[in-house]
Amino acid sequence: MPYEWSPKKIGSDEIRLELWPHRSLPRRGFSGFMAITAVLISIPLFPLIGTALLWGLLPFLMMAVAGLWWALQRSYNNGNTHEALTIDPNEVHLIRTNPKGELQEWECNSYWAQVTLHASGGPVSNYVTLKGKGREVEIGAFLSDDERKSLFSEISNALKRARAS
Repeated sequence: MPYEWSPKKIGSDEIRLELWPHRSLPRRGFSGFMAITAVLISIPLFPLIGTALLWGLLPFLMMAVAGLWWALQRSYNNGNTHEALTIDPNEVHLIRTNPKGELQEWECNSYWAQVTLHASGGPVSNYVTLKGKGREVEIGAFLSDDERKSLFSEISNALKRARAS
């Protein structure tokens, strides 16, 4: 799963959750995919070598490869999103790093923090939010449906354990 609970530090009741978007195509796979795409897209051009039609088609094929490269690069940049949730008996703290690097922070007393699973009505189904201090923030919106359901129950249990400490 694209999230991981860090083990408790010795002598500390703090637990930490790291979340990140799933990457189905690693960087090494990206370069191989682009190379294979460029080769396969150029195969129909071989019979046209030496004709004027080659120069008519070549810009469009190059734009297709460049467009694919741009779209995959943008997807990688959007994948730089990262969320870190820290829960201890006194406080819940969420830090979200957006794709361009700006930080968003939220914190609340752990006793008052509430986690909610919105089955519908959010930007995605099974939308998970944290609420406290008069503010409601999303968490894990980039996860899959099943991962968000699992995340909801895990955060609920972690909050119960923190309150019991």
